[in-house]
Amino acid sequence: MSTLDRLRTRIRELPISIPAVLELASVCICICLFVGTFVALASGIPGAGSGAASAGDAVVGSGGAELLWLGIIAVGAAFVVFWTALVPVVERVCY
Repeated sequence: MSTLDRLRTRIRELPISIPAVLELASVCICICLFVGTFVALASGIPGAGSGAASAGDAVVGSGGAELLWLGIIAVGAAFVVFWTALVPVVERVCY
C-alpha cells in the first residue's frame, strides 16, 4: 500500500465531513471579506487623500486604510486560488 493510499484511507476514516468543513470555512471567510470591505470603505479609498497634482507626485494616504485594502485583496485572491485549484485536487485525491 502506497503512502497516497494510506493517506486516502486515513482521511476517509475521519469522523468529520471535509466538504462540510470547507464550506463552513468558506462562508466565514466570505462574511469576513464582506464586513472588511465595508470597514475599508468607511475608512476611505487608498490614494484618494490629498489630490496629487501630477502622476509624479507621491500620494499620501492613511497607512491603515491601505493595509486594510491590501489585506482584503490578498485574502480574496487566496480564497479564489483555494477554490479553483486546491479543492478540485483534494476531491480527486480523496474521493
